[in-house]
Amino acid sequence: MAFTYYKKRIFDPKSEKPFELSRTKIDMFFQCPRCFYMDRRLGISQPSIPAFTLNKAVDELLKREFDIHRKAQTTPEILQKYNIDAVPFNHPDMDIWRDNFKGVRFYHIPTNFEVFGAIDDLWIDKQGKIIVVDYKATSTIKEISLDDKWKQGYKRQMEIYQWLLKSNGLNVSDVGYFLFCNAKADKDHFGAKLEFETMLLPHKGENGWVEDILFKAKQCLMSEQIPDQTPGCEYCKYAQAVKKI
Repeated sequence: MAFTYYKKRIFDPKSEKPFELSRTKIDMFFQCPRCFYMDRRLGISQPSIPAFTLNKAVDELLKREFDIHRKAQTTPEILQKYNIDAVPFNHPDMDIWRDNFKGVRFYHIPTNFEVFGAIDDLWIDKQGKIIVVDYKATSTIKEISLDDKWKQGYKRQMEIYQWLLKSNGLNVSDVGYFLFCNAKADKDHFGAKLEFETMLLPHKGENGWVEDILFKAKQCLMSEQIPDQTPGCEYCKYAQAVKKI
């Protein structure tokens, strides 16, 4: 059997071609410029993690469910529950925008970055405002909120999507929603099925930081100096421990 090797494209300071920069890589820079530089400039990625296949299954089923309402332009039950007067946004590019390798794209001329990110869903209200929606599957007995430290990345994720859509000229609401599907683990038995409780948590996005972070990311990639280790970065700690050993 023949295998095809796809070389990861890394940043070349001398190249004039637009450089693709995904939403996840922007967040990597936000968390650790050193890891970002190693990945995008030197081609040395962070260790990969197993795919969350159950989460992907939930995402896929949610998309199918909302697509039924998208086609019929009817209001899903979860929106009725939270008194949100909106329907799934019916746009010919929805499948492209939800594709991980395509997504919503915008060419940022000052940095020569083609920024992109794959959304989960979009709704549209009666005023014509586009609402960004992100699906999150979890299982916890704790109250779900957006205040946890590690969930701040969720907020940045949504704000980048809002920025991308606004940059493409769409009328985007500042308020987006996280649709949490929480698997119940307090049942007496499994019964070959999981039961989920669904809830919507709103987030008012502030995406003015996105353009600033793009300029900083470009400056980082143009440098010939590898950034210092970021305090608290577990990948930097691991690399340093390996080096010592």
